[in-house]
Amino acid sequence: MSFDAAQFKRLERAGYNRIGPRYLAAAGARGELAETLLAAARIEPGQRVLDLASGPGLLAQGAQGIVGSHGLAIASDISEGQLACCPDLLRVAADGEALPFATGSFDRVLCGLGLMFFPDEQAALREIHRVLRPDGLLALSVWGAACEVPLVETALACMRRLLPPPRIARPSIFRFGDPDELKRRLASANYCDIEIEPCRFTLDFADAAAYWQGFLDLAGGAAESLARLPAEKQQALAAAVGAELAPHAQTEGYRLSSTVLMVTARPV
Repeated sequence: MSFDAAQFKRLERAGYNRIGPRYLAAAGARGELAETLLAAARIEPGQRVLDLASGPGLLAQGAQGIVGSHGLAIASDISEGQLACCPDLLRVAADGEALPFATGSFDRVLCGLGLMFFPDEQAALREIHRVLRPDGLLALSVWGAACEVPLVETALACMRRLLPPPRIARPSIFRFGDPDELKRRLASANYCDIEIEPCRFTLDFADAAAYWQGFLDLAGGAAESLARLPAEKQQALAAAVGAELAPHAQTEGYRLSSTVLMVTARPV
């Protein structure tokens, strides 16, 4: 199955436009990840900050609170529907692989759980490098290895079990889960002083239905593909995911602990 980057981007954009405010609500449950990434970015008052693949702007909102009235925080995403969730921020709808900003525009670039969704991550990293000041800092987060992210892998395993392979090939969202591989890719895009730290977080779900809805509310392009399935197939997936959730069962509901890699790097 060949990969069509343009078609993949269209699907992701449609998916995140579809889930809109639901993603904002789901992202709030992962607020500790945003706080950890903001702390790693070491943002200072008066700085200029770009939040790339911003979604509903949680990182940009936090950055704006730090830089203050003499600084600048911009939320940028390919999905206009996501940006509509943060009307109180400066917003720019853009493809992260071709940013519409001048060279050396920003002191900090943030990218929370976004790099995995760029088909050409080297192009995205080069663009981030270009718009960063020479003394700037990139702070990003990515999912860990699949076995360490049951929040997502549980649903994907159920889909693999019940559905044929997707018509549109998708880059694995876990492809940066190996810290050594991630460091190599950053170095090849001319970054140095690369630091990678794992961060564990835990979410509880009352039942399998709550888990499945939670997955749909964060899944973007995957949610768009599922929404195009016949209703009976969608219902079958929601009913079947309990088998994959079984290892995470508690006395009541399910508890899933997952790993995110927090990364900082400077342009060479």
